[in-house]
Amino acid sequence: MYQSFSLLLSTAYAPPVSYFTKLYHNEGALIGIEAHENYLKQTYRNRCHILAPNGVQALTIPIEQSSELKTSIRDVKLSEHGSWRHLHLQAIATAYGASPFYEYYIDDLRPIYERKHHFLWDLNCDFLERLLALLDIDIRWERTETFTKIGEHPNDWRYGLRPKHPTPDPTFIPKPYYQVYRERFDFVPDLSILDLLFNMGPESLLILRDSKAPCPTP
Repeated sequence: MYQSFSLLLSTAYAPPVSYFTKLYHNEGALIGIEAHENYLKQTYRNRCHILAPNGVQALTIPIEQSSELKTSIRDVKLSEHGSWRHLHLQAIATAYGASPFYEYYIDDLRPIYERKHHFLWDLNCDFLERLLALLDIDIRWERTETFTKIGEHPNDWRYGLRPKHPTPDPTFIPKPYYQVYRERFDFVPDLSILDLLFNMGPESLLILRDSKAPCPTP
């Protein structure tokens, strides 16, 4: 089954630039989003990193705790405690309100937070579709029908892209770009795609294009 997909990825919340670099460089191909794994804590599946006035800030979506030891990724329910939707929007406004393209894009993203998704999977899929449209990346993606064992797919990044101890990726070389707090911090690579989108707008595609290492000359 994996042979029909050029790339395997996990679902993710406003994924990092490395995630979208891989999507960009698989334009025209069919991407598989893993729908048959068990939920993993402390991953991009329910968190993203933005650059706030005081440095990198993690935005984590709270989920309901299941009585089961393992929960299918498509069965993970969102928690409604703590007004996280409002807090995430507020944090994004604080971080990017002064960025060049915040006003241009925020009205397209705000409705996702206003919808009452019950499942993390549905929220992430909604976010992915909107981000692909805003970035004008033309890919086809489908949820996987079965679980492909680790090591069986030649382009499997379901578990390599993670906040802590990511798998080394010689094909991803972050291209520096303008960030609002460039005078306060050095360039911070591989933040949420929101950081790139709000700071660079339509030129985000150039960054994604140039963040992939060139293929070695034979």
